[in-house]
Amino acid sequence: MSTEDKPVSIQGAVCPMPLRHYDTIVMGHGSGGRMTQDLIKQCFAPYLSNPALDAGNDFATLSTVVNGPISVSTDAHIVSPLIFPGGDIGRLAVCGTVNDVAMSGAVPLGLTASFILEEGLSTQTLVEIVKSMAVSALEAGVPIVAGDTKVVERGKADGLFISTAGFGHFPKPFIIGGAEAKPGDVVLISGTLGDHGIAVLTARGDLAFETQVESDVAPLNLMIQQILEASPNVHVLRDPTRGGLATTLNEIAEQSQVNITIDEKAIPVKPAVQTACEMLGFDPLYVANEGKLIVIVPETEADAALSAMHANVYGKDACRIGRVIESPAGRVLLKTQIGATRVLDVMAGEMLPRIC
Repeated sequence: MSTEDKPVSIQGAVCPMPLRHYDTIVMGHGSGGRMTQDLIKQCFAPYLSNPALDAGNDFATLSTVVNGPISVSTDAHIVSPLIFPGGDIGRLAVCGTVNDVAMSGAVPLGLTASFILEEGLSTQTLVEIVKSMAVSALEAGVPIVAGDTKVVERGKADGLFISTAGFGHFPKPFIIGGAEAKPGDVVLISGTLGDHGIAVLTARGDLAFETQVESDVAPLNLMIQQILEASPNVHVLRDPTRGGLATTLNEIAEQSQVNITIDEKAIPVKPAVQTACEMLGFDPLYVANEGKLIVIVPETEADAALSAMHANVYGKDACRIGRVIESPAGRVLLKTQIGATRVLDVMAGEMLPRIC
């Protein structure tokens, strides 16, 4: 396991070889002693540095003054493989929590991150993932202000688990949530569906063919701010992650006790994703997404919201896909391409394990 103690170039950055004399994580890196200090100084600090984190405490003291309510979200992230086309578990962790806070209408202010490392994890892989987190946090404009690291025995963590928490404030009062959809509202989606799930499946080698699909994992908070400036009376913001669009819309319909009817012809799906789903017997409406956004908005503000989405790189393929009506309450209906209407139920079981 020994390596030469020399600089290594990682995606354009030069840093000391992580953890002198070790190219994989060992139990001693979780001891709290010198090896843990080396882990923090060489794998985390060069990339996640900011005043709150650099203070080296078991807490973060922030100078931000918040008047009024705050939005808080927490999440755990597991995915296999750790690195996949278009992203990795680090980008997934940052974007997932940033997005969850932003869905409330709040502006995310900071994140915390907890890492559970498995004995035997490549330190090179760890550095690449931490750097990806730093790049994603910088893109979102949301710093990682506190963190923790633990090491578990080989075979007990699938390489790496990351738990994150995020918090934000409301610059303006919004009433946004799954229970706020109203009859007459329009349903918008920010782009193509199923990209993340199919990209992860491809990376695991579970497909008998190659695809060029990349994960859509992305921070959506800046686009959400643009939407709220253009359309301040948005009723629902939600990212269709596990369970896909169909399951997420069912959750909203149940919370609001309304009917949501969507048009199959209007739903954007990349040809490569559609082909993969057809070959595997999947429905892209149930495949996970990590960089897409459902917006439910009054008809009078739908065009403004759509224009705001189109102005952002992550919303360039946004479109209308349906409407909210009164009944049958708590149900989602799909108008099929042949003109029929069928019930679109929640996903039963788990289609793709370890994808978010």
